[in-house]
Amino acid sequence: MSDQKGLLLRIRGLRIEGRADEKWFEIVHGVDLDLRRGEVMGLIGESGAGKSTIGLAAMGFTRDGCRISAGSIEFDGMELTSSPEEDLRMLRGARIAYVAQSAAASFNPAHKLIDQHTAAPVQHKIRSRRESEEDAMELYRRLRLPNPEEIGFRYPHQVSGGQLQRAMTAMAMSCRPDLIIFDEPTTALDVTTQIEVLAAIRDIVDQFNTAALYITHDLAVVAQMADRIKVLLKGDEVEEADTRSMLASPKEDYTKSLWAVRSFQRQQKPLADSGETPVISVNGVSAAYGPVKVLDDVSFDIHRGRTVAVVGESGSGKSTAARCITGLLPPTKGDIRHNGQVLPASFKERSKDQLRQAQMIYQMADTALNPKKRIGEIIGRPVAFYRGLRGADLKKRVDELLDQIELEPSQFFHRVPSELSGGQKQRVGIARALAAEPEFIICDEVTSALDQLVAEGILKLLDRLQEDLNLAYMFITHDLATVRSIADEVVVMKEGKVVEAGPKDEMFRPPHHEYTDLLLSSVPEMDPDWLDGLLEQRGVDNIGEAARK
Repeated sequence: MSDQKGLLLRIRGLRIEGRADEKWFEIVHGVDLDLRRGEVMGLIGESGAGKSTIGLAAMGFTRDGCRISAGSIEFDGMELTSSPEEDLRMLRGARIAYVAQSAAASFNPAHKLIDQHTAAPVQHKIRSRRESEEDAMELYRRLRLPNPEEIGFRYPHQVSGGQLQRAMTAMAMSCRPDLIIFDEPTTALDVTTQIEVLAAIRDIVDQFNTAALYITHDLAVVAQMADRIKVLLKGDEVEEADTRSMLASPKEDYTKSLWAVRSFQRQQKPLADSGETPVISVNGVSAAYGPVKVLDDVSFDIHRGRTVAVVGESGSGKSTAARCITGLLPPTKGDIRHNGQVLPASFKERSKDQLRQAQMIYQMADTALNPKKRIGEIIGRPVAFYRGLRGADLKKRVDELLDQIELEPSQFFHRVPSELSGGQKQRVGIARALAAEPEFIICDEVTSALDQLVAEGILKLLDRLQEDLNLAYMFITHDLATVRSIADEVVVMKEGKVVEAGPKDEMFRPPHHEYTDLLLSSVPEMDPDWLDGLLEQRGVDNIGEAARK
C-alpha cells in the first residue's frame, strides 16, 4: 500500500444535492474518501446509493439537476470544487477519465470509433493523430478486440455491445490518466469477455500505476478488482475495509445482506407436452447482415407459461435470433411460427395482431424510454395502438398496468424517465410490453444493468406476471445466475449456432459441451484469488483463444 505521499484523491465531507419540483434535497451525505496512486477502490451499493454521483464528483462534475453543496475534493493537490471550469476541462480526459456503464448511449453514432478515441490525446497535445491511432490499435489488442487494426474504423452501431464497452475502456486509457472512474464497465459483457476485460484493466492499472474508482453492483467482480471496498446506502457510507477483510467479515447488517447469495430461484417446470403446439417455433433459421452470416440453422421452441434462456458470448447470435422472431431481420433460410402458423419474414408484412403477440423488454431502459414523454404516455401509446382505447378508458388501463408492475399510478403516471430509478424504468419497460397483451415476450438482458437487490425484484415480478398471464418468455442473458433463477430450458449459442440445449436442471449437470463448460467456469466467484487462479489455469495469454475454441 502506498504511503501518504502517494495520495492522489482526497474527499472530505462531500455533500451533493439534487433538484426536484423546484426544491433541493441532499442525495450524498458527507462522504469521505482517500485513493492512492495505483490503488483500486470499489464503490458498491444498491441503486440510488450515490455510487455514480460520487464517481462523477471525483472529476469535479455533477449531472444536470445536481450540485456540490459542501465538502472538499482534492485531486493531486488541486481543489476541484473551487477550480475554474477551464482548468477542470484540462484535467478531464487527460488526467482523469471516465468509463460509462452504457457505451451505446455514450458514443457519438455519427463518428467512427477511432475518431472518438483520438480526440482527447490530440486535443490535449499528448500525441499526434497518427500516434494516437497506433496507440488505439495497441489498446484494442490488449483488450482483446477482434481485428484491432480495423475495428476502430467502424461506427458504433457496427460492433456488438461488449465490443463497444471495450472500445470505451480503451478510449479512457488513451491519455494514460492518473485516475479512471469505471462505472459498471463490464455490465454489458458476457462472462468470458468479462474475464478478458478485467484482466486487461488490471494489467494496465498496474503497469501505469493508475488509480481507479470501480463502481459496480457485481460483488464477485469487485472482489477481483479492488484493493479496498466502500459500501454505500442512500448517500451514506456504511463501512469501508480492505477487500479481503470486507469479504471475510463485513461488520454491518446491510453489507451482509449484499453478500448473501441471490435467494430467488424457482423450480423448473415440468417438460411441455410433446403434443402441445409451441407459442413460438424457430425452425432451421439462418440469417445474415449483408454478406456476413450470423445465424446458421438455429432451431428451438418456446411454450406457454415457460421461460427459455438463450445464453452465449457477445456476438453469438442471441439478439439476432430475437430480431428474426420479431421480423426486424428476415431470415435467409427457415421460418418463424406462431402457434403453428408461419409468420411473414418481415414485420412490415405482419398483421397488427401478429405484431401484438411478440413484444420486447430491452436491456438499457435509459435508452429504450423516450426521455421527453411522461410515463403515462409511454405505456399508453401501445394501449391506444393495439386496443384502440382513448380518454378515461385509456387512463384506466394504464393505471392497471402500473399496478401490475407495482408502481403507484398517482405517483408515476405524470413523471418522466429521468425522475425514476433504474429498476423503476425497467418496470415501465415491462408495462409497455404488457400493454399490447402479448402471448410472448423477449427479455433482452433485462437485469444486467441492475444491482442484485433490484434485479431480484424484477425477476420476481416477471415470474409473477408469467404465472398470472401464462406468458412465454425468451430470456436473453449472459448471467448464468439469472438462468438458474428463472429458466425452464436453456439454449446455448456460439458463433450463430446452437451448441447445446435442454432443460435447465440437465444443463447445469455435467457432462457439458466444451463451450458450455467454458461459460460455467467463467462465472466470477466471491474469492479475491479466483481470477488469478483462472488466469493461471488457462494461461493469461490464451483466454481469448480458449473462448474462441
